[in-house]
Amino acid sequence: MGTLATVEEANAETVSEMGMAHADDVPVPYMQRTRDWYLALGYNNPYRYSHYASVPFTPLKKPLSQCTVALLTTAAPFQPDKGPQGPGAPYNAAAKFYAPYVGDTSQDHDVRISHVGIDRKHTSMEDANAWFPLPLLRTLAGEGRIGRLAKHFHGVPTNRSQRHTLDVDIPLIVERCQQDGVDVAVLVPNCPICHQSISLTARALEEAGIPTVVMGCAKDIVEYVGVPRFLYSDFPLGNGAGKPHDRQSQRDTLELALRVLESAPAARTTVQSPQVWSDSPEWKLDYSNVERVSPEELARLRAENDRAKATAKAIRDNT
Repeated sequence: MGTLATVEEANAETVSEMGMAHADDVPVPYMQRTRDWYLALGYNNPYRYSHYASVPFTPLKKPLSQCTVALLTTAAPFQPDKGPQGPGAPYNAAAKFYAPYVGDTSQDHDVRISHVGIDRKHTSMEDANAWFPLPLLRTLAGEGRIGRLAKHFHGVPTNRSQRHTLDVDIPLIVERCQQDGVDVAVLVPNCPICHQSISLTARALEEAGIPTVVMGCAKDIVEYVGVPRFLYSDFPLGNGAGKPHDRQSQRDTLELALRVLESAPAARTTVQSPQVWSDSPEWKLDYSNVERVSPEELARLRAENDRAKATAKAIRDNT
């Protein structure tokens, strides 16, 4: 063991001297993690994500400074009677929504992400600007970077049923965007299933002639589904619009997304943000990692998940 440790230490020193990144400093494999997680919880039907070989692509028809821009989000409006939803809140299925909603972009909105599976260990849900860049988009419209904001922003449900998302939710969202005269759309997901729902929505908008860019943190899921344009931020889930409490990070993230929207040469264009979440990649090893959870904790989480599923089903049945 001593010899092996010495070799590993020597290799680590060599990598450090050469300026290379740590071996764990790679995009989190969310698809594999979620499959392994559900199997470890005792569910024998691990989730299968949507996957397409072909991807639609609609070029911009005019400069962004002349475009009407829509914002799409998987965040949920705050509901005071639905339990904890603020900073540090646990997963809260009672706060879910299962039908697309709209909000007036001229007003501020309290939208939160306690209802989805974001990274609760490494981010605290304190700054909505990290997942809902409406105020910044409003600023950019005032500065002339974009022409104007669409009348409404759109809430995209995180239905696990791909059929329901494709047949029910997305047609309604596309129709509403068309009614608002949307020229381009910026879409920000949060949890793993959010990244799928948002990716499917982006595809449909492109097919309807509306160019899109997805701002997300789950690289494997978005690229597996297949989208026209993707700005990937290597941050914990729940921070697709930039680091919390860091206005420059948020502005740089949105600006880079707009550049991707303007300059992507073809479908499946992914650009990775140069921003780094932490000097250590340790945070990437925690999310839904069965190797870091005891059997007792898995049993507790299974019971907790069963309760959450029952709550979500009750909400769906009454929607």
